Amino acid sequence: MAVLCEHVNLAGYTTLRLGGPARRFVEAATEDELVAAVRKADDTGEDVLVLGGGSNLVVADEGFAGTVVHVAGRGVVRRGDPDRPGKVLVTAQAGEEWEPFVARCVADGLAGVECLSGIPGLVGATPIQNVGAYGQDVSETVVRVRAYDREAREVVALDHADCGFTYRNSVFKGTDRYVVLDVTFALEETEESRPVAYAELARTLGVERGATVPLDAARKAVLELRRGKGMVLDPADPDTRSAGSFFTNPVLDAGQLADLERRVAERLGPDTAFPRYPETGGCTKTSAAWLIDKAGFAKGHALGPVRISTKHTLALTNPDGAGSTADLLALARRVRDGVREAFGVELVNEPVMIGVRL
Repeated sequence: MAVLCEHVNLAGYTTLRLGGPARRFVEAATEDELVAAVRKADDTGEDVLVLGGGSNLVVADEGFAGTVVHVAGRGVVRRGDPDRPGKVLVTAQAGEEWEPFVARCVADGLAGVECLSGIPGLVGATPIQNVGAYGQDVSETVVRVRAYDREAREVVALDHADCGFTYRNSVFKGTDRYVVLDVTFALEETEESRPVAYAELARTLGVERGATVPLDAARKAVLELRRGKGMVLDPADPDTRSAGSFFTNPVLDAGQLADLERRVAERLGPDTAFPRYPETGGCTKTSAAWLIDKAGFAKGHALGPVRISTKHTLALTNPDGAGSTADLLALARRVRDGVREAFGVELVNEPVMIGVRL
């Protein structure tokens, strides 16, 4: 039976260590308990927050006035894929921790998620924002998401196309309609990684982009890079008290790109180059971290008890646990507004905001 408590402080369930109390808090250890808890709250018209690992969440200091349902269901099932020779279907419950899941896939010789090593949180959160890093994202391997549809009041299965994956987005993000129950990945049975697509990772591995390396080598290199940026949870490292990358990398159309080129030349000189990566539809992605740094916000830039990470300009941290959500948002707004003023680019928050907005 699901465990029900009242007035549970949510700061203890987020990697930022921020957030006030939940009026009701339900620990759901099985799929049935998860669906029942959400359905019961819906029946009474109460607001619901489905909580995973809390690694991509900013919760108001006032907390949450409804029911928080903590996803705690575990289990992983592996089977062959009759439609895809050489592929293995791996279904993980939403409450499985992501990093141990990736470690298990690599140890079992299953390629497709190795570059997503070290990312905190639960499996169920990964399709919501199409989690990605170092040239991989989950949309490359997710073939099905089972979810409870709160509108239809039934469990549904969404295939890859139904998920509507785009850059750090999906049909699940920005809506509370779906509660993810499990995720199925189609992984390749091989000891070699997927082709290394990310330049920084390729340099670390000493290979050209597009090359493959042993799965474990790719995983170790990604973990090394992430630790160097304070992006692997470590109680001894205050820079890891964050929500990871606070802003998404901007995707610009042709007009926005031309305006950025003009502003960079005016501010930094006509020969200054900035990161740019081609995207679909004639758009170009640039680096939020580069924009933040060049707008004058260096690593370690502080505002009261919160600061930009000393290792990575994209992470906003609560290093001593002494900050508040209001403090964090004040810093985020300072950075966002400074980048807009300097370069005309509007940074968008990556973490989900609960009871607050940027």
